[in-house]
Amino acid sequence: MNKTVFITGASRGIGLELTHQYLMGGDQVFAAARNPDAQGLAALKKEYPDSLTLIALDVTDPASIEKAAAALGAQPIHLLINNAGIFKSKRTELETLDESTWLEEFRVNSISPLMVTRAFKANLVAAGSGVVGMMSSKMGSMGDNTSGGDYSYRSSKAALNAVSVSMAKDLAQDGVTVVALHPGWVQTDMGGPNALIDVVTSATGLKAVLDRAGPGESGRFFDYSGAALPW
Repeated sequence: MNKTVFITGASRGIGLELTHQYLMGGDQVFAAARNPDAQGLAALKKEYPDSLTLIALDVTDPASIEKAAAALGAQPIHLLINNAGIFKSKRTELETLDESTWLEEFRVNSISPLMVTRAFKANLVAAGSGVVGMMSSKMGSMGDNTSGGDYSYRSSKAALNAVSVSMAKDLAQDGVTVVALHPGWVQTDMGGPNALIDVVTSATGLKAVLDRAGPGESGRFFDYSGAALPW
C-alpha cells in the first residue's frame, strides 16, 4: 500500500535520500526543510512533480510548525520522520562546551521532534496506524557510551530517546507507533567524509526498519540494520 510520508530536514543528507527512496517506492511525500528550494529537492520535484510536495519548515519555530500543519489540513500521515537535527558541538569537551550551543542542540534535537509530532498527531491518527521515526543516535545511548565526551550532543539524543518512549506509551491508544533510530555513522555534512557508511546504505536500512514498524516495535531503539540498541 502506498503511504503518505512527512520528512523533516529533507533538503540534504539522510533526509534527502529518504525522500528519494519513498518517492521511488510510489509514496506521496511531503518534504519539509528550512530551504525547500534547495538543489536536491528541486531536482526531485522535477522528477516527481505529482508525488512530492515541498514544505517550508523551521522545526524550532512554533509559527512555522503551525503553518506546515495547516498546509496539510486533514491529510492522513502514515509515516512521520523527525529527521532534522544538528551536531554543532563537534570537537567540544568538558572545558570548551558552550552553554548556548548545548541549549540550541536540545531545542533542535530533543524538543522540536515532540512539537512537530504533536502538531501532526491528528494526521497520524487519521492514517489508522501511523508511525513516527525519531532520528536519534547511538551517541545518545548510555549503555553504549564507552568513550565519554560529546556532552551536548549525547544528552540531546538521550533526551530524544526519553521523549520517544513516553510518546510511544501516550500514543499507543491512538494506534500510533513511535521508534527511535540510529542511522549509523554516515558520510554526510554532519558525519564527515571518514564515516563508515554512505547515505544510501543508511537510508535503505532505515526505510526497512520503518516499513515494518508496528505496535510490537513501539518505544524501542533500532539501528539502520534493524538491531535493537541499549538505552
